[in-house]
Order: sequence, then structure tokens, then C-alpha cells
Amino acid sequence: MKAIVAKDAPQAIGPYSQGVDCGDFVFVSGQLPINPENGEIPEGIAAQTNQALKNADAILKASGLSLENACKVTVYLSDISEFAEMNECYGKFFKEPCPARAAIQAAALPKGAKIEIDVIASKK
Repeated sequence: MKAIVAKDAPQAIGPYSQGVDCGDFVFVSGQLPINPENGEIPEGIAAQTNQALKNADAILKASGLSLENACKVTVYLSDISEFAEMNECYGKFFKEPCPARAAIQAAALPKGAKIEIDVIASKK
């Protein structure tokens, strides 16, 4: 296992790696919608979805992959009623065949975020 460090994504805020390379797969830790340039979280679910996916993509790019290699995505929402708006923004990041996905409501997310997204990507 090898840790992935991406300068274009927020640094880990705890004892975990941004992502890990595990042979045929890369696992990206849950990405909050933190702008890595200023540490701020944008307003609204669409902007937060966009930022969280950009962060995940930056980590994948640091491993030589991108969201195009995603095979499984998990989306955690603080309010499931924002699913449709999240889904509209999310769809702009993926082409067919889209990765498998789960979307669930979480009671609360770190830093008051509306969304957190983790990704499993395949090197094959």
C-alpha cells in the first residue's frame, strides 16, 4: 500500500491518507468540499458537490488516474432532500458507463459540510 499525496486537494484533517494505492485499485478518502486554495467551503449543495468531486479527481490525478477510472462512489449528504440538485451536478463529472454509487444521508458531516464523497478507482 502506498499513500497518495495531492497538492491540489485539501490535506487530511486527521490520521488518514488523502488516498491509497493498493495495487489494482486506488481508494480516495472521503472528500469534503474544502477549497484547497483558501480552506473555505462554498455555499450550496451544487457548489459543494462540484468542489468535493474536484478534490477527489485531484487525488486520483496524483496517482495517474482520474474520475474516469472510478468504479464505485459513495456520496454522504447531510440532507437527502438535496439529492436531486447534487445528482444534477454529479452527472456532469461522469460519462457512460457511470460508476456504481450509493448515496445516503448522514446525521452530520465534518466542518458542517453538506456533502462528503469517497471514490474507489480501478487501474484496469
